[in-house]
Amino acid sequence: MKLPLTGGCQCGALRYEIRAEPLSVYVCHCTECQRQSGAAFGMSLMVPRPALIYVRGTPRRWKRKADSGRSIESDMCEVCGVRPVNHPSANDKISVVKPGTLDDTSWLHPVGHIWTRSAQPWVTIADGSVIHDGHPADVSGLIEAWKKHRATMRD
Repeated sequence: MKLPLTGGCQCGALRYEIRAEPLSVYVCHCTECQRQSGAAFGMSLMVPRPALIYVRGTPRRWKRKADSGRSIESDMCEVCGVRPVNHPSANDKISVVKPGTLDDTSWLHPVGHIWTRSAQPWVTIADGSVIHDGHPADVSGLIEAWKKHRATMRD
């Protein structure tokens, strides 16, 4: 993983950089992520909000209530409709990037799973993962697990 991390939407009209190390990578099994991804789950890359910079295009912002009942704003490409970034209102210090929109995804390794009560029954969750049956009240466990994972990658 080399900073800045770069990525964007499917058509390339919207491009971003992440200029600080991510805080965590995890899997979300909520029904919204299932609908958005068209798959059994969505992946999430938690980053410091000030570290996320758009370098091409201006996203359209969409505000809605998430499955948790909390308010969330999403950035979307006006051309292709891809939604690469979410900004939770409950924590204005972070943004959540959909890591499949990164140019290099080879280093991604989820350390946790949230909304497991909505997980498809055939999904296997690795031993040692941080697990939350809904939205975690505190994301520190996901952040600490990521720090431990990153430390082992540097050794």
